[in-house]
Amino acid sequence: MKYNDYKNQFGQKDKAEVTTLPKCYTDQEKEYIKRRLKEEAGKCLIQYGIRRTTVDDIVKRVQIPKGTFYLFYQSKELLLYDVILEEHDRIEEELVQAVSQMQDNEFDTEQLTQVIYDFFKKSSVSPVLKILNSNEIELLARKLPAGVLEKHIEHDNDLIEDVLTKLTLNADMDKKVLGAAFRAIYFITLHRDSIGEDYFEKSLYLLIKGLVLQLK
Repeated sequence: MKYNDYKNQFGQKDKAEVTTLPKCYTDQEKEYIKRRLKEEAGKCLIQYGIRRTTVDDIVKRVQIPKGTFYLFYQSKELLLYDVILEEHDRIEEELVQAVSQMQDNEFDTEQLTQVIYDFFKKSSVSPVLKILNSNEIELLARKLPAGVLEKHIEHDNDLIEDVLTKLTLNADMDKKVLGAAFRAIYFITLHRDSIGEDYFEKSLYLLIKGLVLQLK
């Protein structure tokens, strides 16, 4: 019987009846467990995908009881979404930093196209993001609580607006439409095989350049 994560108290009259109380974790322990959950969930995500990854797989790797998992996440989908979002945000932050380095709030078309192209290319080859085919995305979306995906879309829109404020933007361009267009390109990167390896790189660059030209 394990006592590292749970305190078990047996009643005097009936030892078969067990009351299980979760251990009170310190902030440091919580941070460590959550980090380990995300690390191992990321490995499972790469190895098995969303559909075949289970809570049992994850807790076995982290070496915690299954009940402890639910102190941190309500479902495996929320954990996997957290892992995907963290990787996505990391790459997005690199894009923001690259755009911020452009001087005087002006940009060269080819330079900005290359910066954004590099962002999408990193997303398309990321071990975590690469496994997201359309079926996996649909599965994850169905299992997430209402409003979670909408919140992420709003986050992406805020990021795009933040990037655009650093550039000379065409006043007539609708930022929300532009944000949707960039998200559409991102979903295209998830279907590299369907587009064809011989055409993917050049077609991706061409699509991005077409959007960049709309900024002037």
